[in-house]
Amino acid sequence: MVGERLTTTPKHYAYLKISEGCDRPCSFCAIPLMRGGHVSTPIEKLVKESQKLAKVGVKELILIAQDLTYYGLDIYKKRALGELLKELVKVEGIEWIRLHYAFPSGFPEDVLDIIREESKVCNYIDIPLQHINSDLLKSMKRGTTHEKTNALLDKFREKVPDMAIRTTLIVGYPGETEERFQELKEWVRDQKFDRLGCFTYSHEENTGAYVLEDDIPQEVKEARVEEIMELQSQISWEKNQTKIGEVYKCVFDRKEGNYFVGRTEYDSPDVDNTVLVAADNTYISIGEFANVKITSAEEFDLYGELV
Repeated sequence: MVGERLTTTPKHYAYLKISEGCDRPCSFCAIPLMRGGHVSTPIEKLVKESQKLAKVGVKELILIAQDLTYYGLDIYKKRALGELLKELVKVEGIEWIRLHYAFPSGFPEDVLDIIREESKVCNYIDIPLQHINSDLLKSMKRGTTHEKTNALLDKFREKVPDMAIRTTLIVGYPGETEERFQELKEWVRDQKFDRLGCFTYSHEENTGAYVLEDDIPQEVKEARVEEIMELQSQISWEKNQTKIGEVYKCVFDRKEGNYFVGRTEYDSPDVDNTVLVAADNTYISIGEFANVKITSAEEFDLYGELV
């Protein structure tokens, strides 16, 4: 088994790390200090690893990196995420490829065409945006603004109308006044993200923001997370109601209690919505794909039956 990769996830999906480290200077993050600068893994090596994974039954690749957007700049002198995807879709046995953790500034737009045109690449992207107030984005060293962020999201939706966009936000960053928080909340209400996670700012030594005063009390930070997640819960409920009656291709990850638990292409394992199919008179093999008609929906779960 020397050199063979052992997956700790269920055997039908695997996380494929396409690079290590990060060159971004985000003020709240210590990753570049801990893991060093961005180092991309060559395309040929990733294709070989994917072929090995497919041979042992992996059907879904979840591409991860500290920053997918930067992939290839160090070794190919250009952003090469699109080229990597074009090679990975050729790997036999892989049915879904999913993108996690793309940085918003400098996002390679050719990737959007590939997501739209290649059925194996899920109509899904995880793009941590962190905030929307331009002054806070500048302090966070995110290299973008309120206007540029909205323009990028518009481009995503224009090029891939059926795309699920997942994002992550930080509340309670130094200088996040009530007014700036309300700007964030309004923006979340307007954008109606398909998936969203929210975290409190953590004042870490050796980060760029450590010199700033951690001026938001912890209980205010936590209340702000709750407000955002309450709002997102409502958005998710409304979006899920529109799915009733629709049929989705789902992969099934496990059986839990009386339900088989699956996901659509718009959902990543452990963080997103699930599709539940009652197990009383149905059998579904774990790791298999099946078409499911949605019969009812809650905030984060869809219920359905096999078609």
